[in-house]
Amino acid sequence: MKEFIKTSQSSERTILVGLITPDVSETQAEEYLDELAFLSETAGAEPVARFLQRLDTPHPATFVGKGKLDEIAEYVSAHEVGLAIFDDELAPNQLRNIERQLGIRILDRTSLILDIFATRAQTAHAKTQVEMAQYQYMLPRLTRLWTHLERQRGGNIGLRGPGETQLETDRRIILRKISQLKEQLKKIDKQKSVQRQNRGKMVRVALVGYTNVGKSTLMNVLAKSDIFAENKLFATLDTTVRKVVLGNLPFLLADTVGFIRKLPTQLVESFKSTLDEVRESDLILHVVDISHPEFEDQIAVVTETLREIEALGDKPQILVFNKIDAYQHIPKDPDDLTPATKLNRTREELEKSWMARMGNDCVFISARTGEGMDELRRLLYERVKAIHIQRYPYNDFLYQDYSDLLDDGAE
Repeated sequence: MKEFIKTSQSSERTILVGLITPDVSETQAEEYLDELAFLSETAGAEPVARFLQRLDTPHPATFVGKGKLDEIAEYVSAHEVGLAIFDDELAPNQLRNIERQLGIRILDRTSLILDIFATRAQTAHAKTQVEMAQYQYMLPRLTRLWTHLERQRGGNIGLRGPGETQLETDRRIILRKISQLKEQLKKIDKQKSVQRQNRGKMVRVALVGYTNVGKSTLMNVLAKSDIFAENKLFATLDTTVRKVVLGNLPFLLADTVGFIRKLPTQLVESFKSTLDEVRESDLILHVVDISHPEFEDQIAVVTETLREIEALGDKPQILVFNKIDAYQHIPKDPDDLTPATKLNRTREELEKSWMARMGNDCVFISARTGEGMDELRRLLYERVKAIHIQRYPYNDFLYQDYSDLLDDGAE
């Protein structure tokens, strides 16, 4: 068990629980709980302690073992904790058993992310998507979340069958609600599709990446816009599209929702329409936080999610390593003969590693300070120009070398 430094009196005190398994090392488990802590703080909670247990597989009844659950219960009782958050999706029986033993509210990673999405959703589209995901998560857990949903039905006298239980009634209501939300999403998706068609055949560039890597900040710099950007997870849910002009070349730039490890399947399904901007893009800017110790794992999460929504194909990508101003090099002890790790490699060494094999499709920047932005603009101009020439082969006289455009004072 590890305790946190106390930071606030007003936030809800919570503990975090995770597992070390044959597939997850202790270092990774700690990193995952760091991310869970960030999620908790984003939701308004105050993590005060974390618990890790080494198990081959999660306990089928209580996720952690009996001894560890007793230890957690003892801490909860002694420190006035009102919430426990587990770093995996819990089965309904696990939720029920843990809640009974600890006597406090229990959230799993999925329900926490859904809660954050619910508070972040601003537009009707995002709210509808999140609401549908919440109902889909709730459906198999009705035995625990018994909610008297019949109050929402209005005048539906005669719908209940003989001997129908409250649970069956609630399930029927939720299924009906999911069906209604799907119809709403179809209408909104149709409107969005018309909007995309009305933009004509301009080249489309999509910003993608793990949550909180600086996509919105980069969008603001490139498009000279004022999209909300904050050092919190999922600061942006709705896709935002802006027209950008580099030199003499216009294109559309879309900022999308960030991805995360173990993104709930309900949200992936609900937000597929939002991610149409990625699927229909001509070029992908994959933004990476190079200052994050697990940035390579984050790249893998984003790539796998893009494959899942069938957004990759053979379209070109540019890897944009952001936050180089925040990259911290931990010098290696000269007397330490163990191999260097990614934590004590210099940025120059990292740039000469596997990243160098990407050639010109890899760039290092700081969207906050502006370092490397000229190089990104030049690379982006060349990639968009190549797509534009294929689409409009008779307009090649419009294009210049981007260096010349910069010399002429263009941005």
